[in-house]
Amino acid sequence: MKMAVAGSLKEPPRHVAIIMDGNGRWALSHSLPRTEGHRRGADAVKQTVRACLDLNIDYLTLFAFSSENWKRPKAEVQTLMGLLRFYLRSEIDALIKSDVRLRVIGDRQALEQDIQKLIHFAEDRTKENSRLNLTVALNYGGRREILLAVRAMVRDATVGELDLECISEKHFEERLETHGIPDPDLLIRTSGECRLSNFLLWQCAYSELVFVETLWPDFGKEELISAIEDFNSRERRYGGTRE
Repeated sequence: MKMAVAGSLKEPPRHVAIIMDGNGRWALSHSLPRTEGHRRGADAVKQTVRACLDLNIDYLTLFAFSSENWKRPKAEVQTLMGLLRFYLRSEIDALIKSDVRLRVIGDRQALEQDIQKLIHFAEDRTKENSRLNLTVALNYGGRREILLAVRAMVRDATVGELDLECISEKHFEERLETHGIPDPDLLIRTSGECRLSNFLLWQCAYSELVFVETLWPDFGKEELISAIEDFNSRERRYGGTRE
């Protein structure tokens, strides 16, 4: 049974997804290189994980690196990959201590071998944890995920393992990378941008969307609580009508 959340906050959403945006603009506003914005953004990740633990949120999914982000300057991409390596090495013990399970979705094949090994190691070390399920979308694209799921269904139908006439949403979802993870109740995007940017396109069909002006490096527990309060003020009808 979940503990009550402090203050006026009602029961928190079970699953929060966040598009972490604004590292570069934060750096520019502080007359710092973009790479420093990404470093501060990594600190915001740790703060947000701790906040989710404090608020008894079960699932947190973070959009860390999209399949389109390879178009960024090489030095910036190298910095992001370096921060990923550092996080996977330095935070694993903290994740285990806090009972956080880490999973990574996205195309790992484009990542360097040492990063792939670090991801596998972190996932294996935390697989029995259950207090918070942390999913990191890395080299991820929602359209690609949907396409791969369709291809998997076609292959299964071709060999007779799936009846095309009986395909359901459940069959499709079983072939998504997020299989076993509930759909996000709340999707937050920082930095004032108001779009999904190819993130969890299927899964966010009925998510409540909250767009905040805060740049990601400045995002923390207070901003998360504010977004949840916005979420709690809404009536979720899933296409139905008010009684």
